[in-house]
Amino acid sequence: MSLQKTRYPFYDVLQEKSHWDEHTREIVLKRLGPFTKYEFLNNYEVEILYAIAKLVVNEERQEILEYLVHQLDKNLASPIGENQRKVGVPEQKKLIRQGLLALNQGVRQQYGVNYVELGSPQQLAFLNDLQKGKATLSEEWQKFPQQDFFKKLAADLISAYYSHPVVWSEIGYGGPAYPRGYVRVEKGLTDPWEAKRDDRES
Repeated sequence: MSLQKTRYPFYDVLQEKSHWDEHTREIVLKRLGPFTKYEFLNNYEVEILYAIAKLVVNEERQEILEYLVHQLDKNLASPIGENQRKVGVPEQKKLIRQGLLALNQGVRQQYGVNYVELGSPQQLAFLNDLQKGKATLSEEWQKFPQQDFFKKLAADLISAYYSHPVVWSEIGYGGPAYPRGYVRVEKGLTDPWEAKRDDRES
């Protein structure tokens, strides 16, 4: 189950899918799975990414975590390049692959086990150190841009998370408005099909 509390417990954005155009509906429904095999990531990378994704987006539901990792895999397998990249930082394919390897080797050096074998508090502590650029990595990875790696990975996971229709429902997002559009655009007003907050304590 989700670790998040929703203010929209009775809202399901998928009830509005008949109002979306066919192409949009197809894209959104594909986010529910089933998913094809991984094109870029190998098994050990997938395993580590599941563990990282759980902590980055504070999520336990397998179906959502599966979508996040598959979406990242899809992005990495794509021949389309990045919009921009800081000078000296490897391209995203290399950055993510090398980063996962550096992370796991750093954990093995520090704890004697693989990242996925650590408890969640230790996993989170290592990610916090990565975010600050202070993670203990093995000698061959001392110059690896760990902050850039964490920033890229976290951004991609969070972006994917908030593109999942189940999460849309939980945050009260009404999904694609085209071609229906919005009518009540004044502050404080909502269209009949939009989510309504329920602020009662559960």
